[in-house]
Amino acid sequence: MGSLGVLLLGTGVTAFGIAPLAPDAADLPVHQVVEALPASAQPTLIASPLIPLGLEQGNPLLADTKPWTLYRSDTTRSDDTPQSLLKRLGVNDTEAQTFLGRDPLARQLLASRQTRLVHAEASPSQELERLTARWVDPRDDRGFLRLVVERAPDGLSARLEKGRLEASPRLVSGEINSSLFAATDAANIPDAVAVQLAEMFASDIDFRRDLRKGDRFHVVYEALVADGEPLKTGRILAADFINNGRTHEAVWFEAPGVKGGYYGFDGESKRRFYLSSPLEFSRVSSGYGMRFHPVLGTQRAHLGVDFAAPTGTPVRTVGDGLVEFAGVQRGYGNVIFVRHRNNQVTVYAHLSRIGVRTGQRVAQGEFIGNVGSTGMSTGPHLHFEFRDNGVHRDPLVIARESEAIKLPENLRGSFAAVAQAQRSKLEAAAQVRQASAD
Repeated sequence: MGSLGVLLLGTGVTAFGIAPLAPDAADLPVHQVVEALPASAQPTLIASPLIPLGLEQGNPLLADTKPWTLYRSDTTRSDDTPQSLLKRLGVNDTEAQTFLGRDPLARQLLASRQTRLVHAEASPSQELERLTARWVDPRDDRGFLRLVVERAPDGLSARLEKGRLEASPRLVSGEINSSLFAATDAANIPDAVAVQLAEMFASDIDFRRDLRKGDRFHVVYEALVADGEPLKTGRILAADFINNGRTHEAVWFEAPGVKGGYYGFDGESKRRFYLSSPLEFSRVSSGYGMRFHPVLGTQRAHLGVDFAAPTGTPVRTVGDGLVEFAGVQRGYGNVIFVRHRNNQVTVYAHLSRIGVRTGQRVAQGEFIGNVGSTGMSTGPHLHFEFRDNGVHRDPLVIARESEAIKLPENLRGSFAAVAQAQRSKLEAAAQVRQASAD
């Protein structure tokens, strides 16, 4: 009781000290403002789980107003039917259910298993007035499709419109506690951006061995939006990664006549003649050197690197070159040989599918086939080799040692302007993270 008294007394003293800073509300003048609303005024209600449809029915305060327009949004599900989707949207309209199931354009809404955000407008009687949904155009990665279903005096109609996605920068940061992907997940960074981040710094950081708890990264990436709604992610525009106290930086730069790529802020290219991996960020299951052969049961030299990946995973060429062979060969199963500059050859084995032909030219990063388990293999994976003038070399070492592609001198000025703008955004991302931590 004594402690409670002290607490109340302390609170009273605090209130006494603050009260004089503002006038007493009882002494303030009171003004009454009366304003007539035009007869055409139509209030709008945004529906939510706490505001059920039909709220205005039976309310004497709303008896003389025009009908409310009720809004609700939800996402499609892989097992959705027109009835289940409309029910979640708060629409009870048999005509709309039938229309979404039969109209050729409207049926495209549920034709894909990919999640789509849907906006619905309904009348107080839960009748559909308008439905809108947007998704990426499958034929144009920078375009989108907009489905609009509207009610007119003669019934419902649908139209499919095309639009262009707009790039909007996003600033994000993260900190390593265990792995890169755990950190990007914790920071709500899309997987596609995480993969790009890993590839940008693959020649600087071994993400299997070099990561340290407390490493930090900041990223500026594109969100591609349609009518203000993000539909997909674009490329990373700039990023830095502080690994074990050392900072690695990269910024995207492209110019007329020059292939776009990543450069350090000093203008040194991050793009090398060979990628670090023929798969997007993946796990090495067997490295280069002596090992116990899982099929032959003996110790043998493993003259390549095995990447663990599910059957069907896309495989890409690590450098520009010419397909020297694409077919079936002994223990390799389905295999592709690509010849590069200076009589260097890369080998991609155990494929489930070959996507190129002998004699075809391929560019760095281009799709050439899919992971499989053909030939002498105990399970799905990619066996990858690098041969330099006929001599086997460790592919992971070659990738790190390969020469970087230079930025033309005449573009240094343009690059400097882009780099400065992106550096400012990275600094802003770091400040936002610091403010959040504080």
